[in-house]
Amino acid sequence: MQDDSGARAHVLVVDDDPTIRELVSDYLGRHELRVSAVADGDTMRETLAADVVDLVVLDLGLRGEDGMTIARRMRDGSEIPIIMLTGRSEEADRVMGLELGADDYLTKPFSPRELLARIRTVLRRRRIEMRQGKPEGVRAYRFDGWELNLNKRHLTTPEGRRIALTNGEFSLLVVLLGASGRVLTRDQLLDLSRLHSDEVYSRSIDVQILRLRRKIERNRARPRYIRTERGSGYIFGVPVETVY
Repeated sequence: MQDDSGARAHVLVVDDDPTIRELVSDYLGRHELRVSAVADGDTMRETLAADVVDLVVLDLGLRGEDGMTIARRMRDGSEIPIIMLTGRSEEADRVMGLELGADDYLTKPFSPRELLARIRTVLRRRRIEMRQGKPEGVRAYRFDGWELNLNKRHLTTPEGRRIALTNGEFSLLVVLLGASGRVLTRDQLLDLSRLHSDEVYSRSIDVQILRLRRKIERNRARPRYIRTERGSGYIFGVPVETVY
């Protein structure tokens, strides 16, 4: 499942059963989803800190720290959608999971096909919610298969290769992606990217743009992403998805 920017949605599966991790990873991976699979809450938190995750599939019956505790902690500081898995069928467990903030609930044994359908439904619903009222706390921008992780300050190509950015390049790219489709003057770019100082003049933006183009454009003579609007400034010219 691809988003509007062309990047595959990233699903994190948390289950201490290796058979389920392998089964779910293989099935979802064959249906245009990027999948990470881990066995416990500690590894889950490491993955969330290191990468952008669009949805978590969380087993309630984990050894050690259980899924209910993990879900409660996640909801204290994150709006990442959660689909809970459990071998228990009691109504009280389902209600508790939903009250803790789970977006959906699936009882084991389950069909990978049904899980995929529920994942697609939750992701589609979340994107509608984001368009209607975008909250603060952007975690990443995606465009044309690229991903800029704001927490880790990582720019990743569609092939998964990481591109190094200077502080100035990173700040400027954040501004351009956040205002995709809008023409920004050099003064606006200076101000919004916090590059302005007494020694910096508007033409320094042209140097930063040139450096960014060298790193992300296939054809720098005819740039597709960062386009020049003569007499006005610059515009980011492809659709950008905001990940919260």
